[in-house]
Amino acid sequence: MNLKNIKQPFLEIFPGDFSKNPIQRNTPKILFSTIDPVGFDDPKLIIFNQKLSEEIGLGKYNDNDLDFLVGNHLPENIKTYATAYAGHQFGNWAGQLGDGRAIIAGEIQNTEGQKTEIQWKGAGATPYSRHADGRAVLRSSVREYLMSEAMYYLGIPTTRGLSLSFTGENVVRDIMYSGNPEVEKGAVVVRTAESFLRFGHFELMSAQKEIDTLKKLADYTIKNYFPEIISEGQQKYKDFFQSVCTKTADLMVDWFRVGFVHGVMNTDNMSILGLTIDYGPFSMMDGYDLNFTPNTTDLPGRRYAFGKQGQISQWNLWQLANALFALIKDEKFLEDTLNSYGTYFWKAHDEMLCRKFGFDELKNNDEEFFTNWQGLMQELELDYTLFFNLLEKIDSVSDVKTEFQKISYTILEETKLRKTEDFLKQYQLRLKNNTFSREESISLMKKTNPKFLLRNYLLFECIEEINEGKTEMLNKLTKALENPYEEIYPEFSVKRPSNYDDISGCSMLSCSS
Repeated sequence: MNLKNIKQPFLEIFPGDFSKNPIQRNTPKILFSTIDPVGFDDPKLIIFNQKLSEEIGLGKYNDNDLDFLVGNHLPENIKTYATAYAGHQFGNWAGQLGDGRAIIAGEIQNTEGQKTEIQWKGAGATPYSRHADGRAVLRSSVREYLMSEAMYYLGIPTTRGLSLSFTGENVVRDIMYSGNPEVEKGAVVVRTAESFLRFGHFELMSAQKEIDTLKKLADYTIKNYFPEIISEGQQKYKDFFQSVCTKTADLMVDWFRVGFVHGVMNTDNMSILGLTIDYGPFSMMDGYDLNFTPNTTDLPGRRYAFGKQGQISQWNLWQLANALFALIKDEKFLEDTLNSYGTYFWKAHDEMLCRKFGFDELKNNDEEFFTNWQGLMQELELDYTLFFNLLEKIDSVSDVKTEFQKISYTILEETKLRKTEDFLKQYQLRLKNNTFSREESISLMKKTNPKFLLRNYLLFECIEEINEGKTEMLNKLTKALENPYEEIYPEFSVKRPSNYDDISGCSMLSCSS
């Protein structure tokens, strides 16, 4: 790989601690601390993303590159660091947080001028590890690598996975916070993004009254990642905040489109660029449930449940607005922008649902139709993805009742089956209002509704195999996730098998990694 062009402009622009001291501590008034990856004696590559490597300008992989992929024996031009940020966690101010398991290698630019940040996750402790070891286990690393790539191919803004490697070490984790820690295999994932900047970076500088650094951070972000903003002065920061709001709302709509539930939407896990970032106890939704949360830590309040992601993103933007107030200095603008967020989000959300159903445009009675549909989905415990796959071919289905039973997570007695028939009649009536043909409607649905989703039980099976030294499942999932709107492997296009209902890691997870 071409490592000589990796640079660290962040270190040249912002205040930081250059001591390389890994002792966990507060680092006030700075945005980063230099830190070396811990290094691993016996690493082993599991998978490398050659297409991504060439896209971002790193080029082809050779065996000598394994050292870089786990943070060993780095060339002199790579000066590694972890960033400091703050955040609200589960609605409460947590103060200083930071990259506890992430260490940044720097930024590379490809031949087209596109810049990409590269970082290790699981390569050792940083000043921001908060009494943890900075390592990562295999299961969380496999989940992050594969899911970030799955989201990319679904067309959803996201960080991406460059590589996944065994570290050769064992790591102790209490997966369910139950007081029963277990030894697991350690791993390092290398992930990339245009930028890993979060709401929390701005919150930290604002909370510490470091307004000059806050302004410098906003100017840096706008210049590098929001080139469409050409205004100056106070208006520049207003345009910046408005753009972040729009990108965030669009991301939430994309999550709703495919049934993605993040699980930990703390402000420190919110990308300033509107990317899906920090894959922890996430899940693709199986049975449709607005109250579903995959995170055991989120119980019983379900703050980050599937149906709440829109309003939580708005709440998080309020916190960002508070952080940027010192630059914007216009309370009414911020209030108006945030109050209009819901209007924008719900209009985009309903337009997205129109595409999922194959409707040409949003019409007056569609909101009532969608509400009735949601009630049906929840009552009948229908699989979110398989429902829309069935709807595409419903015209040619001879036994509707049998097909609906196949996609339900409960037994559908006659009364409930009649409700599916009533719904289909409503759906057929609504389709008659389309200005285009049924064929065009189905074509729109096929572009919107994935055939393959990286469900938690599939990830569970894949992790089990990799633990045993096998890669067949990994290879199949990689091929399937790269073609999510096609049915590459029919055995993956089924509802979650019942034997996985109560297995940790298949429906519910913790934040432990």
